[in-house]
Amino acid sequence: MTSRLDRTVLKKAKKYKILYLMILPGIVYLLINNYIPMFGIIIAFKEIDFSKGVFGGDWIGFRNFEYLFKTSEAYIITRNTILYNVVFIILNLVFAVALAILLAEVKQRFLKRFYQSAILLPYLISTVIVGYLVFSLLSMETGFMNKSVLPFLGLDPVMWYTEPKYWPVILTIVKLWHSVGYLCIMYFAAIVGIDQEYYEAATLDGAGKFKQIFHITLPSLTPVITIMTLMQIGRIFYADFGLFYQVTLDSGPLLPTTNVLDTYVYRALLKSGDIGMASAAGFYQSVIGFALILISNFVVKKINPDNSLF
Repeated sequence: MTSRLDRTVLKKAKKYKILYLMILPGIVYLLINNYIPMFGIIIAFKEIDFSKGVFGGDWIGFRNFEYLFKTSEAYIITRNTILYNVVFIILNLVFAVALAILLAEVKQRFLKRFYQSAILLPYLISTVIVGYLVFSLLSMETGFMNKSVLPFLGLDPVMWYTEPKYWPVILTIVKLWHSVGYLCIMYFAAIVGIDQEYYEAATLDGAGKFKQIFHITLPSLTPVITIMTLMQIGRIFYADFGLFYQVTLDSGPLLPTTNVLDTYVYRALLKSGDIGMASAAGFYQSVIGFALILISNFVVKKINPDNSLF
């Protein structure tokens, strides 16, 4: 039985050897970038002493994790990280799907390509540049908002970088502008793959555009939406460091509404230089993300036991 199985495996390997060679670079990349570094998890439980080597420090158990939970800011950074990501996931999904549907309705090839490029362009811009673009809008002395928009509305200038209450809205807008284009292209590619015969049949039955969207497009997008949402849920404890650090210009007064887990760890490293603490935070984020992925998959299976979504 075993020899027959081995022959079958070898036969398939020989038949699809070109395909296996094509995926080999991706497998090597995953091994080097994702799996081999996992051995470094042990650093989270050790006191780093470079005189003894990277892994030669004394074992200190969960002491590196204490700073995450005993600090007075633990609640604030956890709350900000989770709530921001929940808002980002929901709004990115809504706007990306809506834009993808609108883009699919454009019939002229040139305009469709132009809109695709224009929508995707912000995603390709570095967050450092995005931070300066936001500063050009919100600067107290020369910003477009204080010099043009607010005077036109009869309002006084605002010191944006010292007022925390405005930044949940500002960061949400910047995040949507910066990332919704990438998700839009993903959903647009899925829409292009839908069999056009469904739409032709719906048109013959008298269904308008809105009925076609709700009864054909959105159900067909459900598998892609589910996968993309699960991937984002798995990283709900990871914040966009560039967004919360570069865009806010690391302004101290804004910390109550802009300080998240990643920026807190970075600032802690600047003060203490403790690599063990950073490793503990990364391990904590990974474990929570993995647990959330399992929970999300369990919920999806309960809602959809026959796998009809896929």
